[in-house]
Amino acid sequence: MYLDALVKVPEAKGKITFRTKGNTTYVEYERDRVYIPEKQYTTVSRKTIGKLADADRQVMQPNENFLKYFPDIALPEEKDRSSRSCALRIGTWIVIRKIVNDYQLPEILGRYLPAKDVGLFLDLCAYSIVEEDNRSQHFPTYAYSHPLFTEGMKIYSDSKVSDFLRSMDRKVSVAFQNDWNRERNHREKIYISYDSTSKRCEAGDLRIVEKGHSKENEETNIFNYAIAYDTENREPLFYELYPGSINDISQFQCTVDKAKGYGYKRIGFVLDRGYFSKDNIYYMEDSGYSFIMMLKGKANLVQEWILENKGSFETNRACNIPAYQVYGKTIEKKLFTTDKKPRYIHLYHSTDLEAHERGEVEKKINQLTTFLNGHINQFVEFGSGMETYFELYYDENAKQKKKKREQDQQGQKTGKFVFFEEKTAVIELELKLCGYFCIITSDKMTAKQALEIYKGRDASEKLFLSDKTFLGNHALRSSTEETTTSKIFIEFVALIIRNRMYNYLKDAMKEMAKKPNYMTVPAAIRELDKIEMARQLDGVYRLDHAVTATQKTILKAFGLTDANVKYRAEEIGKRLESGV
Repeated sequence: MYLDALVKVPEAKGKITFRTKGNTTYVEYERDRVYIPEKQYTTVSRKTIGKLADADRQVMQPNENFLKYFPDIALPEEKDRSSRSCALRIGTWIVIRKIVNDYQLPEILGRYLPAKDVGLFLDLCAYSIVEEDNRSQHFPTYAYSHPLFTEGMKIYSDSKVSDFLRSMDRKVSVAFQNDWNRERNHREKIYISYDSTSKRCEAGDLRIVEKGHSKENEETNIFNYAIAYDTENREPLFYELYPGSINDISQFQCTVDKAKGYGYKRIGFVLDRGYFSKDNIYYMEDSGYSFIMMLKGKANLVQEWILENKGSFETNRACNIPAYQVYGKTIEKKLFTTDKKPRYIHLYHSTDLEAHERGEVEKKINQLTTFLNGHINQFVEFGSGMETYFELYYDENAKQKKKKREQDQQGQKTGKFVFFEEKTAVIELELKLCGYFCIITSDKMTAKQALEIYKGRDASEKLFLSDKTFLGNHALRSSTEETTTSKIFIEFVALIIRNRMYNYLKDAMKEMAKKPNYMTVPAAIRELDKIEMARQLDGVYRLDHAVTATQKTILKAFGLTDANVKYRAEEIGKRLESGV
């Protein structure tokens, strides 16, 4: 990310080089030289710190790396951004302001951030929610047409935003999470839904960025980001950042320790199959925590239980759970031979899920069959995945086949693929398991209770959807450790606010006979942003038009009325007029 400023190219003898690509000349800084004895040459490590200005070859536009390697070089004064749009969109900001004050976020953040920075922090949260973006260079555009939390509603440049992100100490996020979790209710029994996602990041200097498999199973530079979510009170509790090479199972015990550190005693964890392991189950129980964990019907551990009970509950009306259109049955079994007590295995069957999964299996087998037919009488050998469903035959004996593999590694191909047969037993078993899934609980409960608690996890999954889709954070555009951790912290607070907006709208929808399409967070933001103040001839901002019926309905969900809008509009006008 390039800053909105121009500086002289640094005088660092022998360290500065230039690289031209297309019409742009990049300025690079030599960080290190390493001599490799076995290869008898020296490797040079360089980082791009900016690009030359077109008008003056002695001047460059810096990026975040420049701030890292030349921290003592002061940037020019910010551009004058005192002017702002003649029309300010205020509706969403008024809602965000209410939630911010309800959660006392200014007070909590004010304990660890300078007073002048609290407003900018909250503005960056609001920006990511409203604009669904996290790029610093676009923040001034948002600030130009919206009210702000900063003193005097001052509009900061993107270079100021970058300085702020760089300067924020990680201890601020740690302290905030301590305070946030201290204020949560520790007496009631709650279930914590825990889930993680991976974020792409191409910045090579970040310690947590490593080669790993993303959620799309693509190996790339990533780090992992996880959120613990209270399903009872529907609030995010804390988050974790950890290197991309660490898998979910390995990280989870650290999460359990964090929950203990935050003082949670009467909790259960709601987890998906990615966290299933004997060590994790025992670690939760040794810590005094219960668990609810999902397993798919095709998992090896579950297949035997399903086949043993298949036909005993799928049409039994006593097992019907109408709210979720499934049938469920509970059995008691030990998961592992070393278990001290049985677990509660809840088996479920859905006809809709069965139809969908059977269709997917049939489609997959048909596609593989077509693919194999297209390679008959060709010199080819398929991977183990194909052999899961088919017996593959070649015109060679076992020894020739081994020799062929060795020759194939050298680029030679021998042997001819001649025909194939379905492994009918394997395919039929997969079809029999379609439509089934399983939930395992440590506490005794019915299949209906287990499913209801697990479905509370939907909110945390929507939280991750909002993180990637609505906050612009599928990939972070940062090149320094400080900027990345600061952005993630701001993102977490923005998720707290946005999640509250989601819950307000969802609760209001439950009371409505009709379900209007404007009661989702993105649609509500679009509608509320139509509430505008206009700057008139005397320079004073005033409400431009009355609040519409649709806007009143949305505002009501947040406990606000058109009278609140008028009051806040007058307040905004006075703040802009007085500069406070």
